[in-house]
Order: sequence, then structure tokens, then C-alpha cells
Amino acid sequence: MAWEPRRNQYTVSELTQRVNDVFAGEFSDIWVAGEISGAKSSPAGHWYFTLKDEAAQLQCACFKMSAMRLRVKPSDGLSVLARGRMEIYAQRGQCQLIVDAIELQGVGALQLAFEQLKKKLAEEGLFDPARKRPLPKYPARIGIVTSASGAAVQDLLNILKRRAPGLWIRLYPAIVQGQGAAEQIARGIDHFSSSNWADVVIVGRGGGSLEDLWAFNEEVVARAIVRCSVPVVSAVGHETDFTIADFAADLRASTPSAAAEIVTAAWVALPALLTAETRHLERAMSLVVLRAGDRLGRRGIDRARMMLELKLNRYGQRVDECDFRLRELTRGFVAQRRRRVDLIEARLRRHDPRVRLAEAKARMQKAGAALISGMARSLAARKPLLGALTAGLTQMSPLQVLERGYAIVQTRDGRVLKEAPPSGTELRIRMAKGETRATTTPDGSSELPS
Repeated sequence: MAWEPRRNQYTVSELTQRVNDVFAGEFSDIWVAGEISGAKSSPAGHWYFTLKDEAAQLQCACFKMSAMRLRVKPSDGLSVLARGRMEIYAQRGQCQLIVDAIELQGVGALQLAFEQLKKKLAEEGLFDPARKRPLPKYPARIGIVTSASGAAVQDLLNILKRRAPGLWIRLYPAIVQGQGAAEQIARGIDHFSSSNWADVVIVGRGGGSLEDLWAFNEEVVARAIVRCSVPVVSAVGHETDFTIADFAADLRASTPSAAAEIVTAAWVALPALLTAETRHLERAMSLVVLRAGDRLGRRGIDRARMMLELKLNRYGQRVDECDFRLRELTRGFVAQRRRRVDLIEARLRRHDPRVRLAEAKARMQKAGAALISGMARSLAARKPLLGALTAGLTQMSPLQVLERGYAIVQTRDGRVLKEAPPSGTELRIRMAKGETRATTTPDGSSELPS
């Protein structure tokens, strides 16, 4: 019998598990640098995205418990360092990085510029607490400098209208990110300063990376805030985001929503204070729980819990994929039915009898107008001929002869006499003006009545 080499044979599940074991030993705690693309979140709170560079890409998943601790939420185009572990997603046979933490790349230079400008302005006294003014207790007119299309302005307006419906609000729209943003923000602050309209000014935007918020770290914005004639509230980013504008402002709000609550605090008094304290307690409790859970997970005290969470996360990923596919199919089905309904509506509109009746009525009106116009032209053309005929009839009329002194002699029954009638015939003699009666005598003459 010929010798045959031993085969290294595995089932798919066995091979996948072996690879996961290798990953667990070699790639259980690694940092991967790349750019995020295709970021999306599921209703369960998990995040899925791709890390890519010039030559390759890697699928990533960040499950709910880890996602809640992220300081930076996944967003397309961000250059990040992602910390996690490698595994094979068995249901698709796909390598993926299970992400536990994310840090932005390239922040060092901006942070240095931030600290340098902060030091310079602090030495000039721009951040001096003695310079800052208290907010008016009952502001009636609120000026806002932010993007007109961002979520921050909608949050501001909704909260201001809900908490104090009688306030007057004016928005100075400005871009809050990119080239020219700082200059536009400064012009907005100067506008409210010179107009003397606002009681207080809110300047800010929603959260983002250090690069996204950099317009509020520019010197021109800080100096515009300081020279403003009315108090300025800075509301930039999230609670953990600090900018130069925050230090220069008369008051710093953790978010745009918080700014709206602060300036309307006196209008709502105790309920607003209770709501703010409740939210602060919830955040503190959540932070304590998250930190305790993080310490517990790092120490590896509850291995069974970690394995259960791993399996739940994998099943959750499968559920998310099914949910994404179902949403796509539903959107396609609804769009197809919508197109069919639109087609049927278009066909009904083309066969609508009201449209045909309206068209027929328009044609009839047009024809009637043409007929009247034609009749008028025809009558006008025949009017000279009618005048000529009338003149000819007038000249040939016997009445014209009577005007020259002649008379018409008729019998009683209206017959015109052309020769002498018998004696005793009653006559009617018609002249140009009036008529008379007579009776013939035996000698042939006529006897007029006396």
C-alpha cells in the first residue's frame, strides 16, 4: 500500500474556532490606525464601520457597552486609532475588529495651538472673572449666532419656545466649521453688539472633533465676545468640549440645549432646577456604573459574563444585519408601490371628464367669440350697401312725389284710381301732409265735404 500524507482536515466551524483562538492569543489587545467609512448604528446601540488606509480595509464592530464609553462616536472621514481585538465572525467567515475604544489622530498640533492662545489671552485679562457680566434674570430678546441648518439651532429654538413662549428670538446665520467660519461668527456677535437689540447672545454649535470645533478657538471670536455690549453665553459641543470661546464668554453652557435652559431658568424657576439636578445625578450615576463595569471587565473577574456578552453581541450583530436587510426591502417595496400609485393617478388625471369638459367649454367659447366677431365684421361690411339701397328706395317712394304737390286718389276700399270714377263714388285723397275725403258729382267733379 502506498504511503499517503496525513490530511489536516477541519470543519468550517472548527477552523473558525482555531483562527479565533490564534487571534485571542496574538491580537487580543491591539491598536489599529485608519480612516472611518460606512459608519452606521443599529437600534440596539451597536456601531458598525470600516477602517481603511491606502491599501486595505478592515470591518469593525463596537457593541453597546463599549459604544457607551466612547469619547468619539464613529463618523465617516475621521482618522482614528481604534483599540480592540480581532475575531472571525463565523456566520459570514469575515475577519473583524471588535472595538473597545477610539482616539482621534493628529490632535497634538491643534492642542498646542489651543494652549498657546489660551495662555496669551489669559495674560491679557480676557478670561478674568471680574470682567464677566451676570446674565439678565428675565431676558426678553435672545440673539443666536450659529448655523441655520444645524441640529443645534433646532434644539435651541425648541427649548426656548417650550420654556418661555413669549421670548423674541433672532438668528444670525453663520457657518461654524471650515474656512471663514471664525470671521462669520465674529461678525454675528458684532451685529448684536452694535444693534442694541438683544438682551443676551448665545453663540455655539453641536459637538464634534477638535478640528470641527476649531472656529471657536480663534482669537477673532474671543475678542468679539469680550467687546460685545451684552452678555454672551458660549454653547459649543458637548459637556466635555472646552474652547477659547468658553473661557472668553460671560457664561459657558455645556451644550446649546443647556444654554437655552440657562437663559430661561428664571422663567421656569424650581421645575427647571429640579430637571437639571436630576440630569446631573443620572450622568454621575451612569459614569460611576460605567467605570465600575470597565474595572470589572479589565480584571476578568466574571469570565462567564464576558462569554455571555460575547455571544449576545454576535447574535445581536446577526439581528442587526437582518434588520438592515428588512429595512432596505421595505423601502424598495414602498417605493415600487408609490411609483405604481403615481402612474395610476397620472392616468386618471388624463381621463378626468372635468378636463375634457373644460377643454370643450374653452373651444365653444372660442368658437362663439369668433362667430360674434365674424357677424360684426359682416354687418359692418354690408352697412354701406344698406345705406345706398335705403337712399334709392327713398327717392323712388311715392311720398317724394307728394312733396311736389301731387296727391293720390283712392276709393274707399283703398284702390288707387287711374281714371275718373262713376258719380257718387266716395274718394280718399292723400297728400304729402294729411288726407281728405270727397264724393264725385254728375259732371265729373269732386265735392269735398264742407
